[in-house]
Amino acid sequence: MKTLLNLVWLVLSGFWLFLGYVLAGLVMCVLIVTIPWGLAAFRIGAYALWPFGRTTVDRRDAGAGSLLGNAIWLVLAGWWLALGHILTGIALCVTVIGIPFGIANFKLVPVSLLPLGREIVPTDRPFATR
Repeated sequence: MKTLLNLVWLVLSGFWLFLGYVLAGLVMCVLIVTIPWGLAAFRIGAYALWPFGRTTVDRRDAGAGSLLGNAIWLVLAGWWLALGHILTGIALCVTVIGIPFGIANFKLVPVSLLPLGREIVPTDRPFATR
């Protein structure tokens, strides 16, 4: 079932959201200083491409650095990506079939706003950390 949901997600919104994350990641990597944020963008882009069967959990070892990093991310790319998820979610909620995918988009908004200090794990082991 996860595969079917992911395939429909890929067609309806996953691919375009993935491209947004890749673009943000490339810009961050070109700027050299922001390479850690670029890597985070690629990681979350893969999650946005194929989200069903995975979830995010807070990392216990995340400290003040992730708070500062999230503030920088929010200004540079986070709000653009969150806006993409919100607009896509609203568009998907117009149809009955798209409502579950719209809700999934809304669930990705917090991750796109504040990605650092979170880890993406399979749903069958959501409490796994490094």
